[in-house]
Amino acid sequence: MMQPINLHDYEMLAQKRLQRPVWDYYQGGSDDEISLRNNRAAFAQLRLRPRVLVDVNNCNTATSVLTRELSMPILVAPTAAHGMAHSKGECETIQGADAVGSGMIVSNDASRSMEEVAKVSQGLRWYQLYIRSQPEARQLVKRAEAAGYQAIVLTVDTPLLSRRERDIRNKMGSFQRIYYPGAFTGNVHNSLNGSIDDDERAAYVGHTLSWDIIAWLRTQTSLPIILKGILTAEDAVLAVQHGVEGIIVSNHGGRQLDGAIAPIEALPEIVAAVDGRCPVYLDGGIRRGTDVLKALALGAQAVMIGRPILWGLAVGGSEGVKHVLQILQQELRSAMVLVGSPTVKHISRSLIQ
Repeated sequence: MMQPINLHDYEMLAQKRLQRPVWDYYQGGSDDEISLRNNRAAFAQLRLRPRVLVDVNNCNTATSVLTRELSMPILVAPTAAHGMAHSKGECETIQGADAVGSGMIVSNDASRSMEEVAKVSQGLRWYQLYIRSQPEARQLVKRAEAAGYQAIVLTVDTPLLSRRERDIRNKMGSFQRIYYPGAFTGNVHNSLNGSIDDDERAAYVGHTLSWDIIAWLRTQTSLPIILKGILTAEDAVLAVQHGVEGIIVSNHGGRQLDGAIAPIEALPEIVAAVDGRCPVYLDGGIRRGTDVLKALALGAQAVMIGRPILWGLAVGGSEGVKHVLQILQQELRSAMVLVGSPTVKHISRSLIQ
């Protein structure tokens, strides 16, 4: 195949390169995968209202995220076990992101340690945290601070692990332990923590967590705290009341509650509820620059890309990651020109029907 020209091309190439259990682990959702499909379908329901005769000769996708200057409002979402897509795992991924002026949220369940990743990156890097126990979480946030991470992204939509039937059929837990034993152990010494065999599903301490955990986390770190997994205005208001520095609107890529609202559908009510009191980001379903544009128009400060980054990593390592982000950036720039928005700040709600 010729050089990929869009993210769908990378998807097809990655499927040919990855073993079936790995492909299904990365691609799959929970139960009937309704949320997984709807994350994409929801974008197609939004129509753009382009303005004409606007000077867009110097169209620029640059923005800032938590005071960090970026070349585009597109970040790498936290996804587990990059070591199953490339031998250098997250170290390779973040170099691709850095090369184009993007940034990365490093997963709690990464293949490479947060310290290894930090050594090869000078760009934006946040650490994504699951609280499975308070002693473990305390250690992880202290390590993140010491390694120069700029924020803690607490994932809050996982009181238990969903049933991911592709992984159950593939006996993914056993497969991973045999062929990729270190895939999830860069930061914590655990085996597969995404969708392990049905009779081995481990309980999270997450099922006992409440909003009080934010205050506890504040006692453990001075880093900004961003909550990932908010889908309602009610929870967005509570997040603001607890003083978080950001909200990521996400349904876990369709991997947790099946049938949950798509992030792009939830975004308007959350932006309205937050009312500018903290940044709102969107994670889930982005495949085109027009998707990025729609999310920004509905109030997201930036978006996060998950599965397509893994496709790029599997196909071309850091260069593949870099190219995936470049494609999205170029598509976003083209979309901005065509709707008459010369800068990210010019993108407004009026562009969406």
